Amino acid sequence: MPGAAERARETVPGVSEGARAAHEGILRRQSARESAARTYARALPIVPVRARGLTIEGADGRRYLDCLSGAGTLALGHNHPVVLEAIRKVLDSGAPLHVLDLATPVKDAFTTELFRTLPPEFAARARVQFCGPAGTDAVEAAFKLVRAATGRTGMLAFTGAYHGMTAGALEASGGATEVRVARLPYPQDYRCPFGIGGERGAELAARWTESLLDDTKSGVPHPAGMILEPVQGEGGVIPAPDDWMRRMREITAARSIPLIADEVQTGVGRTGAFWAVEHSGITPDVMVLSKAIGGSLPLAVVVYRDDLDVWQPGAHAGTFRGNQLAMAAGTATLAYVRENGLAERAATLGSRMLTQLRRLAEEFPCIGDVRGRGLMIGVELVDPETPPGTTTDGPRAAAPELAAAVQRECLRRGLIVELGGRRASVVRLLPPLTISDEQATAVLDRLADAVATVARAGLDGPAGHGRGSVSGEHAG
Repeated sequence: MPGAAERARETVPGVSEGARAAHEGILRRQSARESAARTYARALPIVPVRARGLTIEGADGRRYLDCLSGAGTLALGHNHPVVLEAIRKVLDSGAPLHVLDLATPVKDAFTTELFRTLPPEFAARARVQFCGPAGTDAVEAAFKLVRAATGRTGMLAFTGAYHGMTAGALEASGGATEVRVARLPYPQDYRCPFGIGGERGAELAARWTESLLDDTKSGVPHPAGMILEPVQGEGGVIPAPDDWMRRMREITAARSIPLIADEVQTGVGRTGAFWAVEHSGITPDVMVLSKAIGGSLPLAVVVYRDDLDVWQPGAHAGTFRGNQLAMAAGTATLAYVRENGLAERAATLGSRMLTQLRRLAEEFPCIGDVRGRGLMIGVELVDPETPPGTTTDGPRAAAPELAAAVQRECLRRGLIVELGGRRASVVRLLPPLTISDEQATAVLDRLADAVATVARAGLDGPAGHGRGSVSGEHAG
């Protein structure tokens, strides 16, 4: 069988053998020099050289529709004009690019725009801490903050969570092994931990949380905080029910437990609201923000209720917490999303894409579930040959090998998608909020063709030549 690079590569008219050789050479050197921990590069053997909006061009001349978007970082897609203009303005001004945590006009503009977008009740009493450049740094800072404010140490987190790759963030994530964090059930319909899903499943999850906190023999001391994702991304694109979110807010508030909302991937319009907590109307005590707030450049902050601000000077710091270019790019991105109603656009287009994908699921038994919120969409692949779970209509076994095959077939068709979920069986779509209707159609058509090819290969052996489109027409 050909390798991933061979499967992804097609002859592109007008591209020289030299360009293709350079492409292959870069990939070989990356494999030889870089850590075994590299991830996306394994499944996506491309060498991007140019990008604009939804489109990436590789060194070999191939063009791709990018529905990974820097794992959700690129709210406006690649190299959006307003982002480039903001960066050039700072570069041309002669302003310092590195200032630690000193006040600058660039930082002031960013903070003002950020507070303008926050839920009003939260913004009215908020403080902001600029952290190291990654979301996981902000998670660590949030844990330090609530531990300092409460004098307690334990944390509450949820099954399936993902909060980053530093030690403390990993302890609160779903793949943890040795932990100081109590794990709670995260409600979901398709693979409900209680086997029933829906409102009843979410209610049982909430009751379990209350019992664990109130039972003096639960083995869980009164915690310093609870961290949750309004939509679990790496966990498989699982939106939290709004009623359950409100219950978590009530439970934590009644017990003086700070509630931390991890909006690293869900923020800046991604889910159809500017911040995903707005769907349920809750006001958290702490919000962890990164990815899209930097407008494609590294930036992470913790925003929190002012009475939690008990830190001493230097209690949390970082050499690169004053990234001026990222703040300028972030200000431009936040303002553009807000002024152009891109959160509302994500809600409308995301709903349409989910509807079309659910029609596709009716056609192919290997699609077990389609779910998401806004332009944060997941398609779970299952083994259609295995019997359902505990009930006759229960979920079939996850099929990570099918999901990986769909990802490969998507790449062959010029579509970049991510995998996630408990067993890497969920094909994830995170397109930029600027995606057009025509581009969305093209994305769905290519994904549908990839699913059809993989499904037919499972039934008939070698893959054939694809199928018709989801929408009935091809768009690019």
